[in-house]
Amino acid sequence: MHDIPVKEKILSKNDELAEKNRSSLRGCGIYTINMVSSPGAGKTTIIEKTLSMLRDTIGMAVVEGDIQTDLDTKRIERLGVPATQITTGRACHLDAHMISHVLPWAFSLDGIRLLIIENVGNMVCPAEYDLGEDQKVLVMSTTEGDDKPLKYPAIFHASNVLIINKTDLLSHTDFDIEKAKKNALGVNPKLKIFETSCRTGAGIEAWCSYLRETVDIATRKEGV
Repeated sequence: MHDIPVKEKILSKNDELAEKNRSSLRGCGIYTINMVSSPGAGKTTIIEKTLSMLRDTIGMAVVEGDIQTDLDTKRIERLGVPATQITTGRACHLDAHMISHVLPWAFSLDGIRLLIIENVGNMVCPAEYDLGEDQKVLVMSTTEGDDKPLKYPAIFHASNVLIINKTDLLSHTDFDIEKAKKNALGVNPKLKIFETSCRTGAGIEAWCSYLRETVDIATRKEGV
């Protein structure tokens, strides 16, 4: 009987703190993306490819969210990019309060213009929790169903960008990429869609060019 009011109160408090996070990040000239997906879609590998392509032109840092382990943080650090870990325990998503605790770390880094937050692998809860990001970037892969947008509409509706990853596996699956895009745009017509393969490199340059331009435009507006 009381589930809905309690949930509304939690989300309201989260949104309030998310706005504070966003204001602080923008005030420091840091553009922030929140990358979300189901487990195994390839978020971490996409981040690695992005860092490798952009680290010489944009100062970047990464926040890794996982239920357990710091394995992904170690992967990022091997690329020479600052990274920090949020271990959520049983929580299936990051929230604005968790992010607020790592902002002093981000602000202590010199020359950071892009903060990438890798959320816990989950297509349900992260849809409802604003972290203070400028864009939510959703990753799905060709090893999932092309009906994912219809099954999980909230996360597609909440996202600004959709990356359809593992296109090199298309010939080995029944995934219909045109149907997936149609389903996604049916939920959110404003989605910017990229098709990528981290194995072959297809589409990575297009994604990175978009991200670089977006960061440049945003930080110019902030006067950085």
